[in-house]
This record gives sequence, C-alpha cells and structure tokens, in this order.
Amino acid sequence: MKEKQLKRIGIVLASTLLGLAGAHAAPIAVAVPDAPTGFGIPVEFFLFTLTLLGVALFHQRAMEIALTSAVVTALYKILFSAFSGGIGVAGFLHHLGHEWVILVNLFALLMGFELLSRHFSESHVPAALPRFLPGDWKGGFVLLVLVFVMSAFLDNIAAAIIGGTIAATVFQRRVHIGYLAAIVAASNAGGAGSVIGDTTTTMMWISGIPPLQVVEAALGALVALMIFGIPASIKQHTYSPILKDEAPGNRIDWARVGVVALILGAAIAVNLLLNMHYRVYADAFPFIGAAVWAALLIAAPLRRPDWTALPEAFRGSVFLVALVLCASMMPVEHLPHASWTTALVLGFVSAVFDNIPLTALALKQGGYDWGFLAYAVGFGGSMIWFGSSAGVALSNLYPEARSVWQWLCHGWPVVVAYVAGFVVMLTVIGWHPREPVEKMPAIAVSVQK
Repeated sequence: MKEKQLKRIGIVLASTLLGLAGAHAAPIAVAVPDAPTGFGIPVEFFLFTLTLLGVALFHQRAMEIALTSAVVTALYKILFSAFSGGIGVAGFLHHLGHEWVILVNLFALLMGFELLSRHFSESHVPAALPRFLPGDWKGGFVLLVLVFVMSAFLDNIAAAIIGGTIAATVFQRRVHIGYLAAIVAASNAGGAGSVIGDTTTTMMWISGIPPLQVVEAALGALVALMIFGIPASIKQHTYSPILKDEAPGNRIDWARVGVVALILGAAIAVNLLLNMHYRVYADAFPFIGAAVWAALLIAAPLRRPDWTALPEAFRGSVFLVALVLCASMMPVEHLPHASWTTALVLGFVSAVFDNIPLTALALKQGGYDWGFLAYAVGFGGSMIWFGSSAGVALSNLYPEARSVWQWLCHGWPVVVAYVAGFVVMLTVIGWHPREPVEKMPAIAVSVQK
C-alpha cells in the first residue's frame, strides 16, 4: 500500500513539473492509478458530505468550514486523485483556469445583487405592490409567476433576489422556507426554456444548439410551476398572509427605481451582447459581474449604495463560492448511456453537484433531447438550496434557508413538480435524441486515467 501511494505521489509530482507551464492549455492526458474509493464511492464524495454536515451543524462557522473543505479537497485531489484537466498542481491550475470566470462572476453577482436588493427595497416599490397583488394565497402565486417570467430574459440570480426582496416586504419578513424554495424553483424553471435565462442553456446555445430545441423545456417548467407554486403559496398564506394595503404615506423613489433598471439593463445587455455576437469571449472574463458593478458605481452619485451591507454579504458570498468550488471538484467525468431516464436522473444529480460540467459532458456525449436536458439540469438544482446559483444567492438574504433537511421537508413539492413536468414533456413532446454537438464550450470534461 505504501509503495502504491509513493508511486502515485511520484507520478503527480512528475506531471506537475512537466505541466506547470501548460496549465491553461489543453487538458493533460496522463495515466494515473485508480483514485481511492470507499465502498466503490470516490473519497471526494465523502469529503463533500462531511462539508454539508459541518455546515448543517455549525451555521456560525459556515464560511470557515467551506474554505477548509475546498483546501482539503484540492490537496487530496492533487496528491491522490485527478482533476478533469489533469493531475497534480498542473491539473488544479487547469481546473481553476476553467472555473475562475464562473466563480468570480458568482461572487461579483452575489455582492452586487445584495446592493441591488437594498436599492430595490429602499425604492419603496415592494411596499406599493399590495395595491396590485391579490390579497389571499393567489398574491403569493402571482409573485412566483412574476419571478418565472423575469428569469426567462434576466439572470436567474437577479430574478430570485428581486422575488426574495419583494417577499420580505409583502410578507413582513416572515417568509416560509417552502416559499423560499418555490422562489428559487420559479427562477430556475423560467430560465430552463430560454437560451439567455440560465448558464446551462446558454452553454447549449454557444455549442450550436438552436434555441427552438431548448424552448420545449418551457412546457415542463410551466407544469412544474403550477404543481409547486400553488401549495407553496397556500402554505405561505397560512404562515404569514400577504399585506392587503399599501403602507400609508409610501412614496416610490423613482431615482432608485432607475438605478435598479440601470443595473439590470447592464446585466441583460452584456449577456445578450456576449451570446449573440461575442460567444468565444464569454468564458474569458466575468463580463456580467463586471457590468453589474460598473452600473452600481456609475449610479452611485445619484443614489449611494448601502455599503454597510457588504461585510455581511462578503462572508456569505465567500462561503457560497467555496461550496461551489468544492462541488466543481467532484469526480463526475463520465455519464451513463444517454436516454430519457439518464436525463431524469441528471436533474437529481444537479441538485447536489455543479450542473455546468454535467451539461458539458452531456453535450459531448450526445444522444440527448436538448429540451429535456435543459429542463433537467436547469430546474433540477432547485431541489436543494445550494443546487443552483439562484438558491445560493437567495440564502444570502435568508440564511435560515441553508438547511438541506428543512428545504426538503418544506420544499418537497419542487421534487414532485420536477418529475411531473418531465413526465408531461415525455408524454406530449416525446424523446427525440440528438447527435453530439460539433463545437463544445471551453470546459474540460474528461481525463485519461
């Protein structure tokens, strides 16, 4: 055993020395011994499970636990396992080279949208919404529909943040965790059928898949919205009814509304510009996060952001980015044979692991109906709070959402809705597998072992 481990470490060190100069080049194809497993399960999964348990048991140390887990997982993979782009330090650098844009974009959006939510709240628009929303459970459902529609053309993080900010006002900050799960699900479902509504569908578009092959996911998403949205809204109405009247003397700050519109407009414009004209540069720089911060700073002389919100948001954002980094290092290099059952299972897998490499693997493998894949990896992440960027962002506003057990106990209609929407798509549209795409996104998805 000791000789085997020394041999593994020797291979890792050799590949590291040879590959450091090319860490950002093509994936390194190096033969390494099989990675250690327990009961046939890679050790990385046990590390990730321990991370989630630690976060569940010690909420106050969530950031420290996530950062420690990211370091331990990286060191373990450097010494004993492999990354999708190679082994050793070179493999780790290659992995970061493909993940850094996603991670920095996520961090910038989490921090920027925290300030956006403060702008939106201080504009007094949420306090005016009781004038337009129905006064019973249907008011909560209309809000979910609004989030669903927004996420079709707006980043799902922004849609979830706006929905959560409105909910905090109209429900007087007493928002049921089941309704929080519904907000996340609505933001993910709305973007599942739009090539600009979710990172995974944008990847498909960049790869050359026509938008019409993705839009069929909207059917399953609409069915799912009805199934999880109605019970969640009824539960929220029982827990804390929606405000029936607008607060007396409430006056909308239209300048702040303009600031919110500028920030969202910048995010939408950059997203469209990248995906329609400059797709090859989309993975080169965190353009959307930079656009949000540029808009915030440009508008600062008109309405000063609430900078005091950043220290608390920073800890939450670092925690969530570290957790996403941990998920990205899980060994999901191979998928079973493409079929509708595999696509269905991928939705459950994406609730725990990063759906971006899963999507890249499926695109390379081929044999999937892209509309079903878009629905599965886009909406499936709603089943657990950290399964999607929208859930990660909303938990920054509502830290009580960071409980897998509570999320599943009260958000179980999302799971039922996911399966029901998939079944309706299968029955009405049918499964039409496609060939592998010719142009893959710049994401390494395999390693020779």
